[in-house]
Amino acid sequence: MKNLQGQIVDIKNNRIFKGEVSISEGKITSIVEKEHQNEQYILPGFVDAHIHIESSMLVPSEFARLAVNHGTVATVSDPHEIANVLGIEGVNFMIDNGKKTPFKFNFGAPSCVPATSFESAGAVIDSDGIKQLMANPDIKYLAEMMNYPGVIYDDQEVLKKLAWAKHYKKPIDGHAPGVVGDDITKYINAGISTDHECFTYEEGLEKLQKGMKVLIREGSAAKNFNALIDLLPDHYERMMFCSDDKHPDDLIVDHINKLCARAVAYGIDVFKVLQVACVNPVEHYGLDVGLLEAGDQADCIIVEDLKEFKVLKTYIDGQLVSENGMSNLESVPFEVLNNFNTLSKKSSDFRVSSEAKQIRVIEAQEGQLVTNELITSTTIEDGNLVSNIDQDILKMTVVNRYNNDKPALAFIKNFGLKEGAIASSVGHDSHNIIAVGVSDDMICKAVNLIIAHKGGICAVSNSEEHIVPLPVAGIMSDQDGQTIGKDYAILDRMAKVLGSSLNAPYMTLSFMALLVIPSLKLSDKGLFNGKDFKFVSLEV
Repeated sequence: MKNLQGQIVDIKNNRIFKGEVSISEGKITSIVEKEHQNEQYILPGFVDAHIHIESSMLVPSEFARLAVNHGTVATVSDPHEIANVLGIEGVNFMIDNGKKTPFKFNFGAPSCVPATSFESAGAVIDSDGIKQLMANPDIKYLAEMMNYPGVIYDDQEVLKKLAWAKHYKKPIDGHAPGVVGDDITKYINAGISTDHECFTYEEGLEKLQKGMKVLIREGSAAKNFNALIDLLPDHYERMMFCSDDKHPDDLIVDHINKLCARAVAYGIDVFKVLQVACVNPVEHYGLDVGLLEAGDQADCIIVEDLKEFKVLKTYIDGQLVSENGMSNLESVPFEVLNNFNTLSKKSSDFRVSSEAKQIRVIEAQEGQLVTNELITSTTIEDGNLVSNIDQDILKMTVVNRYNNDKPALAFIKNFGLKEGAIASSVGHDSHNIIAVGVSDDMICKAVNLIIAHKGGICAVSNSEEHIVPLPVAGIMSDQDGQTIGKDYAILDRMAKVLGSSLNAPYMTLSFMALLVIPSLKLSDKGLFNGKDFKFVSLEV
């Protein structure tokens, strides 16, 4: 038996009172009002309502060791990234590794593996695979249905996947960036209940009014807090907070607690904020996570105040898993799995022979996954389209890592590199190698560094090279979170020394092959228009 004293935050009844929480065998046996001198606050733990654990570059057990320091006790996690590399075997790896820690991972069945038929992935999960996963009690929901055109236009394979989720009475997550009007109505009517891709107030409002639950996403690349936060006061019962993708250096610093602090500083009632951060994900997904009520699992946190939400202690099932910013969770052993089968490249593989006067260019946007399509004049040397550093039009490539195929090539604006190149085998969603650089030689050097390590993120210049190896499926490290977070921060600084002006250049890079986000992206098969859902030519 243990007793916690403090100011009890009763979210459902909008009250705070001095009291004592009694815990026995992992559960709260009683909560009673009691006078004492402890001014700290006791509240339910935070839940990230949509995150890809793989994007932290950490296996679940290592992710947990960092997340608990910020009061996070559970996540709703889509193992879509590893599934694109290893299929159901990868999903099972995430579940099994997550079970080795008290942290409450809640994994979904990846609905779109591969995300589209316009790219090369390492695996396929069809409707029969979804049936198999949905029957697994460890799978809590059908993860984001990114193939929104398939829903809207009645693709039979997509509809079968939705039907299996309904058969097993499990929620269905959405992914519908910019989809509004009759299209979003049909998408919702297919049984899809959430969306984390809203990037304007108007889009979020329409989806809320039509019955969807809208998640406010604030990750390392996509940042929609400012656009959506004004929806929260009136719609707090139907909203949640999520990261979607959060890099390890960011996870060391904060998590959902930071969003609570920002929302309260914005002037929003603290009970509404905490309902979004703690209660709504548990109730929507039916999670086995306590909400600070008698009889619940003792999943609670102690914070210094209700402004900054500095977490002093985190309990999961009554176990003290973090205290004063130090995790009590231990690293656990695990098997390293991978799928990486391409050979080293030559500089000439990245040549684009052309006499075109104009080309289509991907315009990356700070803090967004959506891109624009630009038409710009070309820079040609010896019949080869090359980067124009002065105009910040840089060559980029996506290289199939599952087969030894010819690299796909395009150009991108807003990476800002003045020298060298950066590359990554974290390339949503199929996780082929993606790179951007100032010259064919530098791009080739970066790509070959990734290939030599069978996965990682790197930066190269004429004088140096640095890589963070990612041997687990080519997307996760086998190291602890503090180590990978520090190594990633060094790499991030190097990219900025090379000239990148982006806040999170590697996170942004990783989404430049994500075809289901408009408007212009690059897969290993070519340049792709995400609005019309078809390939387009580089030359205009």
